[in-house]
Amino acid sequence: MCGLAGVARIDGADLTPDADSLLSRMADIISHRGPDDRELLRRGPMGLAFTRLSLVGPDDGAQPLVSGDGDLVLIANGEVYNHRELAAALPAGAVRTASDCEVLLPLYAKHGVDFLDTVRGMFGIVIWDRRNGQLVLARDRFGVKPLYYHRNAERIVFGSEIKALFSDAATPRRVDWGAALTQPMMTAAPHLKEAEPVTWFEDIHLVPAGTVVRIDLADGRTTTHRYWDFPGDGDGVDVSGSDEELVERYGALLADSVADCATADSELGLFLSGGIDSASVAALATRHTDSLHTFTVLSGATYRNGDARNGALVSDFLGLPNHQVVFDADRVPGVEEWKRLLWLSETPECGPEQFYKHELHRYAKTARPELRGMLLGSASDEFNGGYSPDLAGGGDWHDFEAHLRDMTRRGALLDAPALAAWWEQTPYPVLRDDAVHHHLGIAAQDPYPQYLRRQWHKIQQYNCWHEDRTAAGSGIEARVPFLDHRLVELSAAIPAERRARLLWDKQILRSAVSGLLPEQIVRREKVPFFYGPGDVHTFRAFSRMLAQDGGALIDEALSTEEARRHLDADKLRAMVAHLAEKPSIDVQLVLRLVNLGLLARMAEDVPAPLVTTGAGPAPQSLKVTDWDAESIAVEERIGVAPVLDGDLVVELAPEVLLLSSPGKDGESWFLAVDGVIEYVVDEKPWLAFLGALDGVRTLSGVLGDCGLELSDIREELVASLEHGLLRRSAA
Repeated sequence: MCGLAGVARIDGADLTPDADSLLSRMADIISHRGPDDRELLRRGPMGLAFTRLSLVGPDDGAQPLVSGDGDLVLIANGEVYNHRELAAALPAGAVRTASDCEVLLPLYAKHGVDFLDTVRGMFGIVIWDRRNGQLVLARDRFGVKPLYYHRNAERIVFGSEIKALFSDAATPRRVDWGAALTQPMMTAAPHLKEAEPVTWFEDIHLVPAGTVVRIDLADGRTTTHRYWDFPGDGDGVDVSGSDEELVERYGALLADSVADCATADSELGLFLSGGIDSASVAALATRHTDSLHTFTVLSGATYRNGDARNGALVSDFLGLPNHQVVFDADRVPGVEEWKRLLWLSETPECGPEQFYKHELHRYAKTARPELRGMLLGSASDEFNGGYSPDLAGGGDWHDFEAHLRDMTRRGALLDAPALAAWWEQTPYPVLRDDAVHHHLGIAAQDPYPQYLRRQWHKIQQYNCWHEDRTAAGSGIEARVPFLDHRLVELSAAIPAERRARLLWDKQILRSAVSGLLPEQIVRREKVPFFYGPGDVHTFRAFSRMLAQDGGALIDEALSTEEARRHLDADKLRAMVAHLAEKPSIDVQLVLRLVNLGLLARMAEDVPAPLVTTGAGPAPQSLKVTDWDAESIAVEERIGVAPVLDGDLVVELAPEVLLLSSPGKDGESWFLAVDGVIEYVVDEKPWLAFLGALDGVRTLSGVLGDCGLELSDIREELVASLEHGLLRRSAA
């Protein structure tokens, strides 16, 4: 991973010496991306700034790289994984250094805009074609590596991060509220209507994934060449073999991709959740390195959903060191801390996931100072059917497909809103979904390819964006083996009649790695990173963050005129106050709006370069040797439960009632929250305990009167305290 930036005249003129200070400021701003080296170049119409993180060829891979004849100048961010294979097919002497990116120069000289057709990797590329007077910008197929630009009639500025462009006085620094508020990712809109990734800022553009852009430096004329597009239904990939043969092919491709990503001249680590994705990468990576340290989040959510414990299990099985990085329940990001992370990430979608990963990288860099790359299990769910069980709503593949058809109709109705009432206002819609497509004059299609294309756009807008930034903040490069285009093309080509067998709940992956991992990991169901059991800890922490210091983040988010035009200040503050009392998933949506306001403020008053601002102490890790024997100590360390001593006095929360309902088989008991029945109480010890609570007697007193031991009701007691059903008594 590196940082690149630059400015070029596109009106036939040369840059003046004033450009040197701009290039220097740009390099300062992206220096966190490349702490090992810094180079500036200004010549004629072109100015380039480059900061380097050395993972491959550290001794002679400095950039800019120049072709032997001097006609081509290159700066690149990322990795070309098959550079040795590509170099072997070129004339001797075409590649003169150990840099994995130098091979791009002879490839461009030979093939022009087709030079990336056979390249595997992740990259943002800038080439100055001096002979033809052109600027060439290009990105990898999935947009793993970023590249942004702004242009006017005279010049273009470009960079790995948007904040580098803001160094130029002619670049607008305004949030694009209209584009942001209507971007489907912001609202988790349940439709499949295609939406291209946005940059969140007015007149800031990104080079599309899988695309080469050429700009004439004499007059600004621009041509765009898409060298790769997300595959349609089949798209020429041979899937004629049996299911077993496809599984074998998938496994071989994954092993090859992991081998590519696990190759470096510096130390690599791995984020390990204990799920099948990161565990598969870990198992395959051990074939290529014997010094792989793994890093796992240990929080209330990952403890409850099993990620932390299973991460340790996988590491033990593979003989890998595992760092359980602690995020206790009282860990609330501070105001300045949050603003720093938000400015690093440059996206209003910055939230709990980005915070945890950023801190995990910070811990890893502190614990392993020589670590420079991190292997990830990201982007498997998107293309291997990972979300199919959730979207099926407890059903099977056919229910998943039905849900996709529903999402397709919802997307189509955006172009025919007058028809929406026929589905929204009746419990049993009497119009066929095909009626929408007929009305719009389009043919109804298999929704699954549309779904995959939506996932391709989603990983560009969300996953790749934040994985790059959260790693870059610690001078680490994120590597994503599941985003090898050969893997994705194979999964996307699986015929409709075979999807249920191979893609339901990632069966193709589970079968491919069976035998490499413990069976309980191979068959372990997918759990969200911080949703599900224990998610209340995450929601509470971020609700507290918004409310802290008298709502300081809210005040700053509302400090620009444009923010006040879009956001209702009173209702926003009321919502934050409500979340502080009753944390819920709604904090995610509120946070995105607050982030937009904060980004608008910071764009106007650009913060200092990130390397000059401290992020505070890194988190700490906890060594757990026996998860069963140490469970109480672990829970107390991460704050998922209060210390349950005998003097504790608890009572039902004011909005909670214990209710009974007579029946022919006896009474049934429930817990109602705000007048709505939410829980069935069917365990006799727990019912006896709840019935005896009076807000006066101590825990030991209630247990004694009921003839119970703490172990009889401990699990239910902890969960009820976590979710606010019970509270400490004020008595």
